[in-house]
Amino acid sequence: MNLSMTSFTYHASDESGTTALGHALAELLPEGTVVALCGTLGAGKTRLVQAVAEGCGLDPRDVVSPTFVLIHEHHGRRDLYHLDAYRIRDDDEFEALGPEEYFERRGLTLVEWADRVARCLPAERLDVRIEVTGQRSRRFEVEAKGQRYTAVVRQLADRLGTGDASPIGPENRPLGEWDDWAEAR
Repeated sequence: MNLSMTSFTYHASDESGTTALGHALAELLPEGTVVALCGTLGAGKTRLVQAVAEGCGLDPRDVVSPTFVLIHEHHGRRDLYHLDAYRIRDDDEFEALGPEEYFERRGLTLVEWADRVARCLPAERLDVRIEVTGQRSRRFEVEAKGQRYTAVVRQLADRLGTGDASPIGPENRPLGEWDDWAEAR
């Protein structure tokens, strides 16, 4: 595998795969990370945040979609800041919330519907795009934005490279069987 890999695709055949990804993110992401979550309504953005929260030692039942509140703070072994841009009208409204304050804190900041406020996000971040591929299955495109997260993407791919929920490349071949593609990324 290319050590400078900046993205990979992860397929979760069911909710346990989403949990595995969330736990890995909680363990591997450095303090001060911003994660931009994109996907359609019902894709599993909040479910992934719940899995990250659980990996941070927080009760996942306390994590609900912040659509109406816009920001939820969760404090524990690792702090988690959960922002939602679904109801945000424009960049000015998002910036009025003071997101840069969260972006500069220790802990993890996860932004749902991040594509709506992409210009307001830090240039260095981790992007996670979620696609519904079946009733319970999801495809996660995980991409490092900036050098800081390149190693994290590689570690995630290494960690999640076994079992039902495994990184995949072109034609759904398991990671390791698509080294030519990974080298090109």
